[in-house]
Amino acid sequence: MFRLLGKPKEEPNILATLEKLNEHLENLEKKEKVFLKKVSVEVEKAKEFTKAKNKRAAIQCLKKKKLYEQEIERLGSSQLRIHDQMIILESAKATTETLDALRISAATMKAMQKAMKIDDVDKTMDEINEQTENIKQIQEALTTPIGSAADFDEDELEAELEELESAELEEQLLQPATATPAATVNVAARKQPARPIPQNRAAEDNELAALQAEMAL
Repeated sequence: MFRLLGKPKEEPNILATLEKLNEHLENLEKKEKVFLKKVSVEVEKAKEFTKAKNKRAAIQCLKKKKLYEQEIERLGSSQLRIHDQMIILESAKATTETLDALRISAATMKAMQKAMKIDDVDKTMDEINEQTENIKQIQEALTTPIGSAADFDEDELEAELEELESAELEEQLLQPATATPAATVNVAARKQPARPIPQNRAAEDNELAALQAEMAL
């Protein structure tokens, strides 16, 4: 984005910076290898001059060796600094990416909140409740009796059904009392032995038979 005044702010390219630092680190490592070879060479020369009893030349080789070692140490320190900077930049890159992700998330949530205002939510819920109530009313209207069926009195029908149930129960209770005694009397009359019956008992049997005959009617 551009500022209102002045030039646009150039954001640092962390990847490009890391690439340059990595290239510079490789160059320092190459220089270090060169100086390590030079140190080896000077050590070999010092040994040869020592064998040749040329002390002065041997000392000169050792001095060069010390200078090369100092340069190697300096290169090693530079490499450590670059490594440290690369780690810092990589950490900053990860932090920046995290911050960008959080910004995007915050912007998305803000946009969602704008799309879901509390007034809109309340209005939507009211509409849902209204439609639900309308559907219930429609269902009740469809199940309400119409025409002649709407004129029937439910209480009257219930009372009539109770009367029918009571009459049927009464009939079931009377059936054993009317059928069984008559059959019993007939069987007893057929199996009764031909012996004289006391007068009192015969009178009682006649009365019982007459009573059962009336109940059978």
